[in-house]
Amino acid sequence: MKKYVLGVDYGTDSCRVVLVDTDKGKILATAVKQYQRWSQQFFCKPENNQFRQHPLDYIETFEDAVKEVMQNKTGISSFDVIGIGFATTSSTVALTDEDGIPLALIPGFEDNPNAMFVLWKDHTAVKEADEINDLLGREEVDYCKYSGGRYSSEWVWSKALHLLRTDKKVREKASSWVEHCDWMPNMLCGNNLPSEKKYSRCAAGHKAMWHESWDGLPPKDFFRKLDPVFDDLNTHVLDETYTSDTPVGTLSEEWANRLGLSTDVVVAVGAIDCHVGAVGAQIKPGVMVSVIGTSSCDIMVEEKKDFYGQVVPGICGQVDGSVIPGFIGFEAGQPAFGDFYAWFKNLLMWPLLKSMEGLDWLDNKSKKRLMNELGERIIPILTVEAEKIEPVSNSLLATDWINGRRSPDSDESLKATILGLKIGTNTAHVFRALVEATAFGLNAIVERFANNGLSVNEIVATGGIAQKSPFIMQVVADVTGLPVRIAATTQAVALGSAMFASVAAGVYSSVEEAQCAMGQGYLKAYYPNRKVHQIYQKQYEGYLKLGDSQTMFFKL
Repeated sequence: MKKYVLGVDYGTDSCRVVLVDTDKGKILATAVKQYQRWSQQFFCKPENNQFRQHPLDYIETFEDAVKEVMQNKTGISSFDVIGIGFATTSSTVALTDEDGIPLALIPGFEDNPNAMFVLWKDHTAVKEADEINDLLGREEVDYCKYSGGRYSSEWVWSKALHLLRTDKKVREKASSWVEHCDWMPNMLCGNNLPSEKKYSRCAAGHKAMWHESWDGLPPKDFFRKLDPVFDDLNTHVLDETYTSDTPVGTLSEEWANRLGLSTDVVVAVGAIDCHVGAVGAQIKPGVMVSVIGTSSCDIMVEEKKDFYGQVVPGICGQVDGSVIPGFIGFEAGQPAFGDFYAWFKNLLMWPLLKSMEGLDWLDNKSKKRLMNELGERIIPILTVEAEKIEPVSNSLLATDWINGRRSPDSDESLKATILGLKIGTNTAHVFRALVEATAFGLNAIVERFANNGLSVNEIVATGGIAQKSPFIMQVVADVTGLPVRIAATTQAVALGSAMFASVAAGVYSSVEEAQCAMGQGYLKAYYPNRKVHQIYQKQYEGYLKLGDSQTMFFKL
């Protein structure tokens, strides 16, 4: 009899659940639910880089999505579903009470942003990250050695420290902390107490400075030296961590009833979305999987025997078992890829929106429809025009750090720039420069991997931009000089979650076996134009020089 698993992908804006046949990896049903509070930007202050999400958004969307996919396929019995796998954004962290409950679910904290999950792209903790890095520089042990050498404001300890310092009420109630990818799987199994949970090797290793060589997390004395506010927080909630082919447990009776599933359903340990997406895109040594959407994550794996004792500096970490168990997983990425294009679109749309407000002869419904249609047309029109522009070595040059820089060499204080504007520059010229800038940023990551012992032979791209924009993918191939293959599945992260669930539930003995059986292959490939690549190599040198000068400027 066929068996089925559910793959769950918690993105920045929504929860996606897929029902997958474990035999061939065919996705039989899909449901996507938008976070209702987040969609209205409740609890967020973009001007302060504050982005918070309510845990109820996660619970409600998951429950609704699971029910929808099961109702879509009435021929499949709920007893044929044997596993659930989870992937979430990271580091998306919340403080909890002594029972492991996120504070926003406790009376009196429901509307407090500091009691909610701090989304990965929240940069309110830049000051705290700087203090952590200062302390790391004075320690005998380099606890950030395997996290790129610099701790980020996007990660656990920066965010936890910021919350504890800025909100007395939260500080008095907080007893522990949890990553989103750890909270959901454990909650479904009834493992609420911090001591009961199974924690993700992926999240802990890349975001919390966990490493087996110093017996897990940095010692408690490290946190005490950082700030005494940590004395009352259970910093060492995890000592042991688990790879995502490991079962957390099975569905509790409460959640089995809520979802209409069996209590025999196995729930796998959660992981970071881009790592899981790389598995869904059938990653292997020599291949860099780039999950390209609003931001980008670039993942590689290498056998431990081939990389023993080596370190790649300036990335987001290298962790044994974080992608495929038995391999070292490497993560890098750009905090803005599609977001750079979205920023430009919004920049162009703003005067139109303001002008529309004064058009009394047009009703509000028509105004909204007009603006929505204009917004949808801008990027496709710019793409058509930008494709007509020949890349030349003295054209516009931009840096891609509209949301700071994550890799290589994290620095959230950096800004994006555009160099070479003149009276003849048009909108398409600028858009092409932004596309090239994001490709240059990706190439810098390829170079950092390649210069530190990893073979990068090709790129496998997945995500919305990879699927929808041949122009951008060709620019990436031309800039990097590498073939770029597009993963056939449009839902690599959710499919990767399903693969982990199939292994945790015992259908397959390894992740590699699940990839072979359930992988969907590749849609198409883009190959570099060698002549254009030579032009881009010169521009890339200019990009690096512009970046160096910009770094010095913003440090003044």
